[in-house]
Amino acid sequence: MIRPTPGRLLLWVRQKFSHGLRVAYYRDVVRLQILETAPVKGLTDTRCEIHVLTSQQDWLNLVWTLKSFYSVSGRKYRLCIHDDGSLDGEAKRQLSQHFPNARLIERVAADHDVLPSLDQYPRCRAFRQMNHLSPKLFDFRYYLQSDRMMLLDSDVLFFAEPSEFLRRVESREYRNNTVNGDSESAYTIDAESAMKHCGVNLIACFNSGMGLIHAESLNVRWIEEFLAIPGILGHFWRIEQTLYALLSSRFGVELLPTEYTLSLAPHIGNRPFRHYVGCIRHLMYREGMRELARRGLLNGALCKSGPRSTLEA
Repeated sequence: MIRPTPGRLLLWVRQKFSHGLRVAYYRDVVRLQILETAPVKGLTDTRCEIHVLTSQQDWLNLVWTLKSFYSVSGRKYRLCIHDDGSLDGEAKRQLSQHFPNARLIERVAADHDVLPSLDQYPRCRAFRQMNHLSPKLFDFRYYLQSDRMMLLDSDVLFFAEPSEFLRRVESREYRNNTVNGDSESAYTIDAESAMKHCGVNLIACFNSGMGLIHAESLNVRWIEEFLAIPGILGHFWRIEQTLYALLSSRFGVELLPTEYTLSLAPHIGNRPFRHYVGCIRHLMYREGMRELARRGLLNGALCKSGPRSTLEA
């Protein structure tokens, strides 16, 4: 038996409790309790289809993301979960059990399907092969079975019905893409480059964590064009968001109201949802999951209205 050295033990303690005991408790104890809740069934609404890319590290957070959305919204949008290639067998089993109507796209199958579809677009194919987040563009587009897609990350929690977002999703007259605003613009290029090289008036503060994307805006020819902009591949984590912002800016886009805007400060306030990006991920546990547990998500009491949970069959 290998005994940990005092230094290794101290490092483990510091990492595990770096944000305090409450974060550790909700992350390591309460978070798992979502797996004791009922499956979300009947996801057959074709007006919009949710697509999300997840990983071994994030799939449990995703269960909270999806169950909080379906619970507070009362919607039954179809669901497609994309494996980034890291999900193990238990994670896939749990996701299939909790969302039995969802399509779960494994990475090996996606590579087999998606890469040949990009043969005429060499920049797109190379980008799909080298960038870990590129399936959020190409795979989402390839497997989308609705003319409207709800773009969603695994680090989002919903606390109330996102009424304005749902209105835009379900209005057939609404023709723009629409997403939550970022705290600042986080792209790999600036607005001047977008206009100079592609004639695109790049919207500021576009965040790809949650939003409505029209299928026709996911134009591969446009992506191939955008990937030729000098320097666009410069930041590994921002390139996917940059491409979504470019596509949406050319297609037509507006941000959701201010209560949807990403904030790095604590407190939920009057926000219907929060996007807990990396630097505030600890708040997802200490603040977000704690609040949803208090409101009853773990016992089926959290719903749009009335005591009956929309998590039930």
